[in-house]
Amino acid sequence: MLNIKLSHNPLIQYRPIRTSDLEVLEKLHGDLFPIRYESEFFQNVVNGRDIVSWGAVDRNRPNGQSDELIGFVTARTVLAKASDIEEYLRYDSSRSEQTLIYILTLGVADSYRNLGIAGCLIREVIIYALNIPTCRAVYLHVISYNNPAIYLYKKMSFQCLRRLCDFYFINGQHYDAYLFIYYVNGGRSPCSPLELIKLLVTGAKSGFNTVAAKLWRKEDRKPSKWSKCKESGSLLPTKHSKRMSNEDALTQFV
Repeated sequence: MLNIKLSHNPLIQYRPIRTSDLEVLEKLHGDLFPIRYESEFFQNVVNGRDIVSWGAVDRNRPNGQSDELIGFVTARTVLAKASDIEEYLRYDSSRSEQTLIYILTLGVADSYRNLGIAGCLIREVIIYALNIPTCRAVYLHVISYNNPAIYLYKKMSFQCLRRLCDFYFINGQHYDAYLFIYYVNGGRSPCSPLELIKLLVTGAKSGFNTVAAKLWRKEDRKPSKWSKCKESGSLLPTKHSKRMSNEDALTQFV
């Protein structure tokens, strides 16, 4: 399929990200995401320091750019018992070595969209996870308004477990996120299908209550013809922030 934004027929291949990709990797992240990443994050990616990564390149790209990144995915291995999704896993907690793969960032250059590249990059991560006997799942967070990404994850059989209110704080504004998971190597939900539905309903109610509380506070700030009151203008702490290090807080936007 020829992308109308390209003047040639692309030949997409996938490879590990290398140190020579540093400049292009930084530029792609800057172009695609509304947040800025620390230089340490990029150094960790290209040098493989606790982060695994894959890049997509177009071998038919002209002007000597046939090995330049046009897409990427970065991920990290985390211990299952130390993760923030332990409640969604059925595993032997006595085995401390059991792990998960967390997708940090995923992106494709605009001119190469709709060619299936993002799906292939995710499959690289899944294959990697399948080859780790101790790994039980691949998981990620996605901002609630990123509908193309949400559609992609559902199409690839990721399960949407819950909506996390105010998970992201970007440019002075809070945004919700969805938690997606793909079980591997016998990993599974700790709940039966009925229990999982109940859990999702509980999560939905929690989200509704949060929204209702915000609306209630908003109404309280309106002048009343019966009484007057003052409302604090401070923001509530972002939920889940206590689980996120400074680097994680920057790299959880997918």
